[in-house]
Amino acid sequence: MQKLLIVLFMAASLGSFAQTTSKKAVPVKKPATAKPAPTTLKNQSDSFSYAIGVSIANFYREQGINNISSAMVTKAINDCGAGKQALDDGQVNNIIMSYMQQKRSEKSAGTRKVGEAFLAENKKKPGVITTASGLQYTILKEGTGPKPVSTDQVKVHYHGTLVDGTVFESSVQKGEPIVYAVNGFIPGWIEALQMMPTGSKWKLFVPSNLAYGDNDSGPAIKAGSTLIFEIELLEIVAK
Repeated sequence: MQKLLIVLFMAASLGSFAQTTSKKAVPVKKPATAKPAPTTLKNQSDSFSYAIGVSIANFYREQGINNISSAMVTKAINDCGAGKQALDDGQVNNIIMSYMQQKRSEKSAGTRKVGEAFLAENKKKPGVITTASGLQYTILKEGTGPKPVSTDQVKVHYHGTLVDGTVFESSVQKGEPIVYAVNGFIPGWIEALQMMPTGSKWKLFVPSNLAYGDNDSGPAIKAGSTLIFEIELLEIVAK
């Protein structure tokens, strides 16, 4: 403690002296930081082990997770090797799934908030119907044909945009409708199609939890996106 006080006193005295003199302080040269030694892979086992590490690091970095403790990863590997792992397989899966979902949710929060604000205003507009799930739609053309069920194959034309008007996909622009099973679409489509008489054209406003949730889909659809579709149900192809 006494040495520390002496050091602080000397530092304060020198600082005062520097302020009362016209001489410029001499910069202290910082010691050069040693560069890490390049990784040496001596054999096939080294290469395989290093490749596993790179694969794990890249996978979780893509998920937005960058705070993994390498020390705990090493300990887990050693514990498993000794048959003394602290978590069983069920706990491992639950922890990983829960943590990754939390991080994806945090990452998509901004985009999701924009969509929620859009839907809150959109539901006030004339003609917009909101279902119990939160799906919104307007009827552009009312058909008179039968309604499909979840196991039907349907032929549809569609035009999809983000809330800012960006077109991310459109069978209308491509000039060819698609044929697909009703239960193979996103939840918002599955719900809407089963309410649509064949020949109808609806405009859907799909909240993120009824679209792709906290996951990206292609280059345009970011996690948490609210999506807008114009869908025309042309026919039920097969049951």
